[in-house]
Amino acid sequence: MSREQQKKLAAEKALEFVEDGTVVGVGTGSTVAYFIEALGRIKGRIEGAVSSSERSTHQLEQVGIPVFDLNAVGPLKLYVDGADECDPWNRLIKGGGGALTREKIIAQASERFVCIIDEAKQVEVLGEFPLPIEVIPMARSLVARTIADLGGQPIWREGLVTDNGNWILDVHGWRIADPVALESRLNQIPGVVTVGLFAARPADEVIIGDTLRPIRRAR
Repeated sequence: MSREQQKKLAAEKALEFVEDGTVVGVGTGSTVAYFIEALGRIKGRIEGAVSSSERSTHQLEQVGIPVFDLNAVGPLKLYVDGADECDPWNRLIKGGGGALTREKIIAQASERFVCIIDEAKQVEVLGEFPLPIEVIPMARSLVARTIADLGGQPIWREGLVTDNGNWILDVHGWRIADPVALESRLNQIPGVVTVGLFAARPADEVIIGDTLRPIRRAR
């Protein structure tokens, strides 16, 4: 089965978690694009969506789904998003599409976070995919130097400005054995807005193709 087929099947299966009459949190990316298409077919069952990016907002509006501000709707029952990497404990690297800050906010505000991926996104240890870090523009060099001191290799994603008006550093060269600790450490660097590690708040469920993946419970 191709990766695109797996993405489509995962997006379709995620519909099983959508409750009637609710506002659904929606992420960003190629797999989520399939979920938005699928969600459009059942738009009469939901109140609307909270979107993690301008890109997803545009697609949601195109299929006729109302988009709300998170402040107006409060806690969400469900957030559906993809990932760049996923380890056996459902901890993730996200932010390849540049929407990590809003994605992390919506994930934190949601009762259930369902991650939809293809099998190529599964890893034993996070870090092969460069770790995105959103930074305040004036702090780019400061944050990059601090990351270099921690053994990472930060590269500025030139030409990209996030929906929040910030920049992104992609950090190469890390094998992230303790993502919770690294997430906490990086969040303490002045100028860091968000780290693309979703470890303190991992996904609750991971769908690969049409299969709900069991989480590894013990380390």
